[in-house]
Amino acid sequence: MLLGLVALFARMFALKAQDRAARAEEKLRYYILAGKALPAELRMGQILALRFAGDDEYLALVERAVSEKLSADEIKKAIKNWRGDYHRI
Repeated sequence: MLLGLVALFARMFALKAQDRAARAEEKLRYYILAGKALPAELRMGQILALRFAGDDEYLALVERAVSEKLSADEIKKAIKNWRGDYHRI
């Protein structure tokens, strides 16, 4: 049982670290494209969904996500130019 708990915590910590890295990458990407900070209203799920959008539609999707309070699934469905994320565990 203890071994299972250790494995669960190890997995959770790895995912949290990846989430922090993904958030930092998307903040940098938004800053490069828009010249300003990523809106603070975005939730982590929204940020993770936005990473699949191509640069040509990224800014518009960020604005829609904030103004319409889109869920992660709604953001993913709105993406036309899908960009894969093949480096996540």
